[in-house]
Amino acid sequence: MGLPRLSNVYLISVLATIGGLIQGFDVSSMSAIIGTPQYKEYFNKPDSVLQGGITASMAGGSLLGSLGSSWTSDRFGRRDSMFIACITWLVGSTLMCAVQNVPMLIVSRVINGFAVGMLTSQGPILIAEISLPHQRGRLISFQQWMITWGILIMYFISYGASFMSGYGSFRLPWALQMIPAIILLCLLPMMPRSPRWLASQDRWEEAIEVLARLHTKGDTLHPIVVAESKEIREKIELERQYQSTSWLELVNSRNIIRVHCGIFTHIWSQMTGTNAMMYYIVYIFQMAGLTGNTALLSASIQYVINVFMTLPALIFIDRLPRRWLFIAGALAMAVLQFTQAGLMASYGHAVPGGLSGSPTVTWKVTNGKASKAIIACSYLFIACYAPTWGPLGWAYPPEIIPLYIRSKAVSLATFFNWACNFALTFFTPPAFQNIQWKIYCVFGTFCVAASIHVFLLFQETRGKTLEEIDEIFEKQSIWAFKARTEPSRFAADIEQAKEELSAGKPAANYVEEAMA
Repeated sequence: MGLPRLSNVYLISVLATIGGLIQGFDVSSMSAIIGTPQYKEYFNKPDSVLQGGITASMAGGSLLGSLGSSWTSDRFGRRDSMFIACITWLVGSTLMCAVQNVPMLIVSRVINGFAVGMLTSQGPILIAEISLPHQRGRLISFQQWMITWGILIMYFISYGASFMSGYGSFRLPWALQMIPAIILLCLLPMMPRSPRWLASQDRWEEAIEVLARLHTKGDTLHPIVVAESKEIREKIELERQYQSTSWLELVNSRNIIRVHCGIFTHIWSQMTGTNAMMYYIVYIFQMAGLTGNTALLSASIQYVINVFMTLPALIFIDRLPRRWLFIAGALAMAVLQFTQAGLMASYGHAVPGGLSGSPTVTWKVTNGKASKAIIACSYLFIACYAPTWGPLGWAYPPEIIPLYIRSKAVSLATFFNWACNFALTFFTPPAFQNIQWKIYCVFGTFCVAASIHVFLLFQETRGKTLEEIDEIFEKQSIWAFKARTEPSRFAADIEQAKEELSAGKPAANYVEEAMA
């Protein structure tokens, strides 16, 4: 008797986004720990540059992992790439909880980052390729929701551990990071492979069996399976005419617009400043005049907001236009970033040498009302990011890339995500130390640029099959604001399949046709 096979796409999507949970663990395991006396004592009070390097080392490993996953994804598939990533994460976490010095901490975080880079690129691809058009955005949004849960859970674990007197205050949270990877490792053999990857390997019987198992309770002759397999087959046949799956295909004229949009989705998502504010929220609240446990507890509110404000995306993301969610989110965040800059500039003052115990914090606001307004803006900023750029940043890239280069292009886009994450986490502490509030102006400017870029070039994808989205980029104007919005033809394809099946036409033999 073999292992049970999972067939619920919602459960599979939650499991596929455990990489997001792990990523969230990393964010808050550092943000809650870097301010504790135990951490500072054990690692000899790292200065702003060294702390930036320690924090950014995770993102540095993720750069390598996201690119490496493009090879494993094409060769072994999306699911098996995640298996490799879980093993890697367990190795890195073991080293981290046994850490002896800064170099060992950095090495362990690079190894963990490699695993996160693989998981965060392969999870969204797998979900995009197993989901139907009306549920795809919601399912990929689980990635961001899992990140928010990971941040919140690990923050409170780390906060609780901070009251421990010994060095277990940081070893315990780092050891607990292994639990999600162990769960995923055990359940991966029960999860399906991507039907589109199977089809690209000419494993059509398996591909159709997976489609039927996920969407029609195993009925391989259901109209939904017939219609979807027909679209996949036609697209694969067309793509094989290109006779190339090399990296050069990413800059081919038929692909360069969509590939660059996928890359910039991740770039803009990072350059809004969200992760910088997440990693270093304690520093921000210290600048706003909060100290000690008050700063830690106030930061936790931001993580709670992040979790619950991602919920609207899970509910409405497949009902609202992607483009306008992007634009509205970017403009709202820009206003809040500039507002924070203005408040800090108007009501703050320089602190030469930095605050006691926090040399990175060289600016402080002493006006009570201004301090509360800055904290409120931080909360509102996350409330704007969570239902817009947070989930869409993961959903949009795998939607718009064609199958034959999807693993390479999405891996490259995720590479840029981690490249920006690395740059921000490394340079944010020195930025707080040297340009203080002006860093908010930088982030605000990036938010404005993102909204303009989306308006010009990001095509609408809501409600379309992956194969239909290919046609939008191939046949519509490159200027997204000029593109015509047409209804999906997937429903019509299903009706046609019903008619063919009812009439006893060769649609019933579509498996054999696909393999021909």
